Amino acid sequence: MKNAANPASEPIPADISKMSFEEALKELEDIVRALEQGKGKLDESVAAYARGAALKSHCEAKLAQASARIESIQIAAGRATATPFDAA
Repeated sequence: MKNAANPASEPIPADISKMSFEEALKELEDIVRALEQGKGKLDESVAAYARGAALKSHCEAKLAQASARIESIQIAAGRATATPFDAA
């Protein structure tokens, strides 16, 4: 059963899972801008929000993968402990 209250719990659509981080982020930014304008129909806005949630999840997964790779590289470079990646 789908969770309408939490669209982020839905599986990521195949077309989104094939996107690079940059592609997904750009589309997410476009969706946010369109939703902020509030000019679309309700059904279209809900669908855009759901797609935005999937794009956000995809971007978060890509960032987590990049962070894990950075930690792995640091360990492989001879460091005994991994330093968590901090984007800030």
